[in-house]
Amino acid sequence: MAAQSQAQAQAIPNEPPHPRVYKHTGFKSRFLQGERDISVYVPPGYEEQTERQYPLLILQDGQNLFDPATSFIRGKTWRVAESADDSIDAGEVEPLIIAGVANAGERRLAEYTPSRDMKLGGGDASQYALMVTRELLPFLRAQYHLRSAPADTGIGGSSLGGLVSLWIGLRHAETFGKLAVLSPSVWWNHRYILAYLNDVAPELVRRPRIWLDVGDQEGRRTLADTRALDGRMLALGWREDVDLHFEEVAGGAHDEASWAERVRPMLRFLFPAERRDLR
Repeated sequence: MAAQSQAQAQAIPNEPPHPRVYKHTGFKSRFLQGERDISVYVPPGYEEQTERQYPLLILQDGQNLFDPATSFIRGKTWRVAESADDSIDAGEVEPLIIAGVANAGERRLAEYTPSRDMKLGGGDASQYALMVTRELLPFLRAQYHLRSAPADTGIGGSSLGGLVSLWIGLRHAETFGKLAVLSPSVWWNHRYILAYLNDVAPELVRRPRIWLDVGDQEGRRTLADTRALDGRMLALGWREDVDLHFEEVAGGAHDEASWAERVRPMLRFLFPAERRDLR
């Protein structure tokens, strides 16, 4: 096994860093412990078009998005920058900026869960949301040419990252108008997110536009939970393929390679090129 692991480590592609992904190391928060890195992708032409402003998508688990050397499964990333480049070049997606927020390692579960489970703990998502809304967003808007309307601001992630992104997006719908919810951990704390959705949805002035997906190889429970989430959203007023798209991905698993396959269609639904022209 050791020899196999060493061989796998040596097989990690020695890819040069993407030329338009910038890393801000050691980002500190007064709401959370420790530091975390923020990786930011900017679209083609960003440096030349200095008067243009761009929409923003914030994604969780930033280690897994761009760099094969830092990803959870070494060598396997979401290939976010490459998919964004391809979809923008193809005219499918409007140019946007994508910020990946590195998770906090052993504190990931606590920061990504919106309620405390009796057995597993957690429940620090409210503090994480304060970091995102009060610190990260102002930092990014000061550093990059960004629009600020909810319709131009998205948040997303997978697994627990999908759960916390959905929760933050519902809690701060005045800030986030687009949510990317991939393979969400609906199971957390007896499917707490369904009860939260019931409570908050009737109070929303504006429903965020949501991409929701799950792979059919992620397990029967995960499939059932995500289908239940989709059904609950439809019952609460979201409209299929208008402000909600639910995708059951054939062959999709709960891993970076599978999520990488979903990046392009997710961007196409949330940030379609035809929505508006240059501002």
